[in-house]
Amino acid sequence: MPPPGVCLNIMNERHKKNGVGSMNNPVKFLDQDYNQLLQYSRVRNVRYIDEMFPPDRRSIGDGVLPPEILANVQWIRPSKLVQDPYLFVEGMSRFDFAQGALGNCWFLASIGALTFQKDILRQVIPGDQSFQDNYFGLFHFRFWRFGEWVDVVIDDKLPTVNGQLVFVRSKTPNEFWPALLEKAYAKVCGSYADMNAGTCAEALMDFTGGVHMTFNLKEAPSDLWDLMYRAAKSQSLMGCGTPQGATPENTVLPNGIVEGHAYTVTGVTKIMSNGMPVELVRLFNPWGRGEWNGDWGDHSPRWQTVSVEDRAGCLKMDEDGEFWMSMEDFIQSYSDLDICCRCPDFLDGNSSCHWTSKFHDGRWVAGITAGGCMNHTDTFWTNPQYYIKLDKLDDHCEETQGQKNILVTLMQKPDKRNRRLVSNLHIGFSIFQVSEQFKGHGGKLPAAFFYSSPPVAQSKAYLNAREVMEFFSLKPGEYIIVPSTFKPNETASFILGILSKAETHLQENSGSSMVIIKPTTNESKVDGEEKVTLFRQYSDQYEEVDAEQLQKLLNEKLLGGYQQKTGGFGLDSCRSMVAMMDLSVTGTLSGREFLRLWNRVATYKDIFFRTDTSKDGMLNLNELRNALGGAGMQMSDGMLNLMALRYGGSSGQISLENFICLVLRMDCMAKIFKRLNDGEGMYLVEHEWMYLSMYT
Repeated sequence: MPPPGVCLNIMNERHKKNGVGSMNNPVKFLDQDYNQLLQYSRVRNVRYIDEMFPPDRRSIGDGVLPPEILANVQWIRPSKLVQDPYLFVEGMSRFDFAQGALGNCWFLASIGALTFQKDILRQVIPGDQSFQDNYFGLFHFRFWRFGEWVDVVIDDKLPTVNGQLVFVRSKTPNEFWPALLEKAYAKVCGSYADMNAGTCAEALMDFTGGVHMTFNLKEAPSDLWDLMYRAAKSQSLMGCGTPQGATPENTVLPNGIVEGHAYTVTGVTKIMSNGMPVELVRLFNPWGRGEWNGDWGDHSPRWQTVSVEDRAGCLKMDEDGEFWMSMEDFIQSYSDLDICCRCPDFLDGNSSCHWTSKFHDGRWVAGITAGGCMNHTDTFWTNPQYYIKLDKLDDHCEETQGQKNILVTLMQKPDKRNRRLVSNLHIGFSIFQVSEQFKGHGGKLPAAFFYSSPPVAQSKAYLNAREVMEFFSLKPGEYIIVPSTFKPNETASFILGILSKAETHLQENSGSSMVIIKPTTNESKVDGEEKVTLFRQYSDQYEEVDAEQLQKLLNEKLLGGYQQKTGGFGLDSCRSMVAMMDLSVTGTLSGREFLRLWNRVATYKDIFFRTDTSKDGMLNLNELRNALGGAGMQMSDGMLNLMALRYGGSSGQISLENFICLVLRMDCMAKIFKRLNDGEGMYLVEHEWMYLSMYT
């Protein structure tokens, strides 16, 4: 049985601080360790079979193959398909492979771009593996997935029909890096079927972990060719797509372009034609065939208008799926362009001024931190807020009027492993400059700030996409970035990224990461005789009450007429209260301990009913925020989200009983930490931890 998810989250955060998830120290996907599995196979002299991605129809998935073909699929190792299998034959090239029965042209087009960048390719395909040395039927590949690098282990059994690979295949029969890379990515996505349909942007980011920008070619900037040229020089990966046709089929148009299809951008150049400069773009069809037959295609007469040197350097007459076209025809024929690189220096061509990046994981939770877009004025302020301070540019990186100096990206993280089950929300963000009135405010800025402060920048639209990004020009100063879903009360996780040419300070603006508790009652107060008399009516001969007696006392005397409305206190809740207030560890409360509890419960009951504006005997999650504030508690959005999940139930409604238990437990655990904290943290040996956690 694994530890609870909260524990795993803490471990993951600690691992991140120690560099786990970085390019040089990737996370082991599904906890599979390549070196351990290799050693296991070597010691037992067996070839590895991956139980986490088994060689059967589950790993292929539904809908990608007709039933009659699926029934005939056999999973065969390369060593059984050919006599001398190799991972690579004479290196790696975009011309090595051709698409198979899977609609993953977006992935294969991205592989085509990947083959140009050998350093990145070596990161994705580690060099410690082959069919010749230390071979035991397993391989591993690395991808960047939603904020961290993961190392993915697979066996080398590949789906075949009649001895032929079903999916991507190499044009060289004994070369298998394309098929194994595709299988590893299918495992990450959930199955081969989960790779069906997508955009280049997704795979390009997963290959680089870098900065991604998408350009709508219908709104192409005037300097797009210059930008693409700089991107090509800065080791960027580029892909593009054509508009979808009247049907979902990949129809080949008379000019040779395929509708609804992804291509790789493999070259950008400028040549002279009849004394005039012509801007050209080279593209690659991942089918490995099918080319543009218009101007500057392989058989275009326009090539007779250029110098012999240019023609020899650019033109190839092979039917290999690669071709040139003019920038004008490119913009006319394609709908979008994706550029992905490790650093966005290419954006302005100023190589003397490098960009810095900051990233933050966040979450929208319905009713707590999912306030929707600015149309929802009453709840927008409840969204996660991020404070950034943008410093002045250095002297060697002088700012010019209108220069764009900050790139904001917002990526939503899936809560499901299977890619095709992921339902993206419409997401976007707004940026507000912090006015003098609210500088040093501390904690979330209230609704009043957003009523009076229009955004200085924002995403152009809320998109149903994995990621949205915008490029801005902002003056040095203090800002608040608010990422949000379009509709309120939509739960999802996200990554917010800030890339800037100036030093940028980013932090969550939801309040202290610690729980701050201000006392709401005077614990030294001597209570009236009437409470002492009340206690004695319910206590035993030793003047103590146990959980059963406490339950009866609270329901009859504290709640009174409210008991029927609220449901009263359950026995488990009363046991928990006794454990938290029991100083002598006897399982009972003395008179003094009871009076301390009574004061708190009475106070929290009053807060509960004051903040229950709907008067239905329950707190919704917005009312919970107010109630916790009334109880003197300040906490981060992350802690508030956790409390809503733990105490709110599926309905999101919190009862009086759960509210009181929540506040008492929060207060108790905060005091335990403060008492046992040595100034740097809290250290417990195993029996102390078990003793503490099992009783409180």
